[in-house]
Amino acid sequence: MNISKGRVKKPLKVVLYGPEGVGKSTLASRFPNPVFIDTEESTAHMDVYRFDKASSWQALKDQAEYIRTHPNEYQTLVIDTADWAEQMEIADLCKKNGWDSIETPGFGKGYTYSAEEFGKLLNILQGCVNAGVNVVITAHAQLRKVELPEEMGAYDHWEMKTSKKVAPMIREWADVVLFLNYKTVIVNVDGKGQTKGKNKATGGRRVMYTTHTPFWDAKNRFGLPDEIPLDFNEIAHILPTAAAMPEPTPAPAPAPKAAPKSAPKPAQKPAEPKPAEPGPKLEDAEPVGVDDFTGWTAHEKSWYRVGGQVFEFLKGEKIPPEVVRDGKPISEDVYLGMIRNIAQKDVKTTDTGGYQEPDMRIPKKLRDLMINSKISEDEIKTLVGAKGYFPADMAVADYPMDFVEGWCIGYWDQVKSSIMDMRSRGEIEYK
Repeated sequence: MNISKGRVKKPLKVVLYGPEGVGKSTLASRFPNPVFIDTEESTAHMDVYRFDKASSWQALKDQAEYIRTHPNEYQTLVIDTADWAEQMEIADLCKKNGWDSIETPGFGKGYTYSAEEFGKLLNILQGCVNAGVNVVITAHAQLRKVELPEEMGAYDHWEMKTSKKVAPMIREWADVVLFLNYKTVIVNVDGKGQTKGKNKATGGRRVMYTTHTPFWDAKNRFGLPDEIPLDFNEIAHILPTAAAMPEPTPAPAPAPKAAPKSAPKPAQKPAEPKPAEPGPKLEDAEPVGVDDFTGWTAHEKSWYRVGGQVFEFLKGEKIPPEVVRDGKPISEDVYLGMIRNIAQKDVKTTDTGGYQEPDMRIPKKLRDLMINSKISEDEIKTLVGAKGYFPADMAVADYPMDFVEGWCIGYWDQVKSSIMDMRSRGEIEYK
């Protein structure tokens, strides 16, 4: 009989859930050497390894089993998403038993059988973890109203979009459950206060919630802050070290070309010293945007002004070098005051000063396309809002990267044509 003491570094079981388009798949792709079981083909525009789409529930389990028996080929297995996988499992269960629907057995028995079947997948995934592979499960989120008769009230609660018996199984199985969502700032625009006056929603910053509250499910066993930016670097430290992970061997698919190594570049300093320098050196880690768009790391919540634009950065977020070089650190009061002034302006006021370059936080490739075509951020936001993808007042810089790459850049010719057409009809003004 052996008794040991101390923390054990082992692969993690992580659940990422949130509303559609928030960036669940993109965040999962940042885990070490991942391979996707893509149930809804959401990774079509992402450069990742993936299995062919499973044609049945058994085929999906076989794909997970392959990773369990070949743990040295990949370091992370991603199930994207749990709710679509469950629908596949329910369809298979109904076909096997000759049911018209999962409700056919009555008294909730169908969902009990379904949970037992989904548990078989979790057992395989646990085998992957035991073999040395991280497992990430993504899921869509849904709002459920929680009634409190004794309190004579109700409130909305975010939870995974799976059945009521499967969701608790996944939460209990996982080491980390992160709720991904947009954080909106409400600003009063008429000076009468938020309770009585006219308010405007601004921001749309993406964040991760790490602990359970009455309003969402979440948990972690690593002492993470309650709220962190939606950035893989915020959780990278909780993963096993490279030495603790099994050494990967070449995968069946061709390996991606590695960037040639070169001598490290000296850290660039701002043109002029700033009174409140946000970081000691440039980050040499993975870039934030589509291209080489690295920046400084904010050591604490920071606010900057660049010309007529203002920016807010949470602790740990990347600050683009253009903002550090050309911007001026400001206080939170100044930031909120400028936001309030911007919100009070009529959105249809024509800019007589000619074309104004877009927000510098927008990924460089998209920003260059906008500048070359003289298309403003307002026009992008108007088109995106009209199509119902995101709120029309959501900043382009806050769009998920997979949406920026897959739609904004991938369909740029169509995007540009639609904006020109809307201009000609007078639905949006050239700015």
